[in-house]
Amino acid sequence: MTVSSELVNTLTERVKKTQHGFTDIRRAADELATTHTPEERIALAKVLWTSDVEQARMLAIYLYGDTCASHLENLQVMREVISRDPSWRAQEILAQAFDVYARDVGYEAALPVIRSWLADSFHNVRRAVTEGLRIWTGRPYFKQHPEVAIRMLSELRADESEYVRKSVGNALRDISRQHAELIRAELATWDTTTKRVMQVHKLARRFLEPAIKA
Repeated sequence: MTVSSELVNTLTERVKKTQHGFTDIRRAADELATTHTPEERIALAKVLWTSDVEQARMLAIYLYGDTCASHLENLQVMREVISRDPSWRAQEILAQAFDVYARDVGYEAALPVIRSWLADSFHNVRRAVTEGLRIWTGRPYFKQHPEVAIRMLSELRADESEYVRKSVGNALRDISRQHAELIRAELATWDTTTKRVMQVHKLARRFLEPAIKA
C-alpha cells in the first residue's frame, strides 16, 4: 500500500513540535482514525517508524496500538521492535498502546497475552504491561477481580529491572487505595530480606495506614 509522502511530511512536521507530553500526538492519531482505514494507518505507521524524528515514531506506536485488536500481528511489532526503541517517551506510549489493545479485545480475553508479556525476557515488554494497565483495578475485569491484578503484579516483586520494580510497586500502591486489606495481606507474605523485594514493598505500602513494618 502506497503512503503519501506529503502526508508523512505533514504529520512529521506537526508532531515534532511536541516537546513535552503526548497530547497532540495522541490527537493526531485519533484524527487519522476518522479519515483512514486500519490498513492505511498501519502502512503509515510502518513509514513513520523509520523516521529519525522521535515524535514521528511515537505517532507510529499509537497507530500500531489503535489497530492492534483487529491486526494481531501488530502485537509482535510492539513486543519485538518497538520495545527496543531507546526513547523513554516511546516506551511510555508503548505502555499506552498495550492498554488500548487490552481494552479493545477485552481485559479478560487479553489475559493470556498479558501474562505472556509479563513473562518476557526484555524489561520494556514487562513494564509496558505493569505501567500501561495502571490503575489496574480501574479496568474492567480487574475491577471485579482485584486479587488477579495483585497476584500478577506481585510475581514481579523481585524483577531484575529497577524500571519494572518501580512500576510494580506504584501499581500495587494504586490498588491499595481501594483494596488496602488485599494489598496488606499480600505484602505480609513477602520475604523482604532482599533489596529488590524491599524496594517494591516500600512503594506498595505507602498509602497503607498503619504502615506495615517490614
